[in-house]
Amino acid sequence: MRYSESMLVPQDMLPAQTKMSYQLSKFWAERVMCRKAATAKTIREVCKVVQDVLREVEAQEPRFISSLVECNGRYEGLDVVSPTEFEIVLYLNQMGVLNFVDDGSLPGCAVLKLSDGRKRSMSLWVEFITASGYLSARKIRSRFQTLVAQACDKCVYRDSVKMIADTSEVKLRIRERYVVQITPSFKCAGIWPRSSAHWPITQIPWPHPSLVAEVKTEGFDLLSKECVTLHGKQSALEGDAWVMSFTDVENRLMYGGCRKRCLSVLKTLRDRHLDLPGNPITNFHVKTLLLYECEKHPLDVEWDEPCLSDRINGILLQLISCLQCRRCPHYFLPHVDLFKGKAPSSLENAAKQTWRLTRELLTNSRAFDTL
Repeated sequence: MRYSESMLVPQDMLPAQTKMSYQLSKFWAERVMCRKAATAKTIREVCKVVQDVLREVEAQEPRFISSLVECNGRYEGLDVVSPTEFEIVLYLNQMGVLNFVDDGSLPGCAVLKLSDGRKRSMSLWVEFITASGYLSARKIRSRFQTLVAQACDKCVYRDSVKMIADTSEVKLRIRERYVVQITPSFKCAGIWPRSSAHWPITQIPWPHPSLVAEVKTEGFDLLSKECVTLHGKQSALEGDAWVMSFTDVENRLMYGGCRKRCLSVLKTLRDRHLDLPGNPITNFHVKTLLLYECEKHPLDVEWDEPCLSDRINGILLQLISCLQCRRCPHYFLPHVDLFKGKAPSSLENAAKQTWRLTRELLTNSRAFDTL
């Protein structure tokens, strides 16, 4: 009969790294898996309601076809913002006669412009195209918002779903517990934005060229949502601009070594200890810093389980630095600051809380027992 090392050797005699791996495994089993199970249960509950709302929307306006489908236990286009907040991307059909324009004048955003004014009537979205030939993100969202409001009143779950007012976004409150933002979007396959032409950095062996080619072919998304980076810019195109999103690419880059495991641990730590007033630290900040950490540690072996605590500490230290500098650059669009719009006092408080958490992890080999 084989005995594991932890059974044969008393815990206080294990090497520090092995001890930390043991603590991390325990934290994974007791905390992370519990969070994952609770989140999966919530997602099923939330998606059942949203699917019913979107069926009503589609019945009123067939151009807004629901793309929220379950595939291998996952819902396409769904992103977990926090345990009670979700974003669902609704993929719209046919950009058709529209060209993607990213000239750098709208940080983090791009526009969709008619390739030829004479083709206006050929577009599926003709009434949302401005006189200047731009497909307006705000006009499409406004129409979608009206349709969703009507659908909420008609759907089977009308007693447990309500539209959130005072926002131009399409947000639902479900069972008074969960907030779901539904964002109209276009998928841009086979093209890559000029604003992200610097990626990947050539002298770093991560990600592998074949993976780069794969994700660039799959492309990115354009979202119809308010863009905090454009606030105060006074651009005539602000309402027409679409926000660039790389969620699928980011998730694809998490494969290899224990990168996904590392992200799950960090999300759990964030939910338990860094869910602070003003929401200064989100899961997206954590994921962004993990991608930067992948550049510093490009080899898969550096993401093996024995190295996991070092990677977690490195990402938390980088988070403290970003919070203190009050700047967190987007991974693919580094000129976009993910902390824009956050109150300086909330970032300062978050830096202190993150340092308390990191200091505990650095100085106490049993920290994961109590976190």
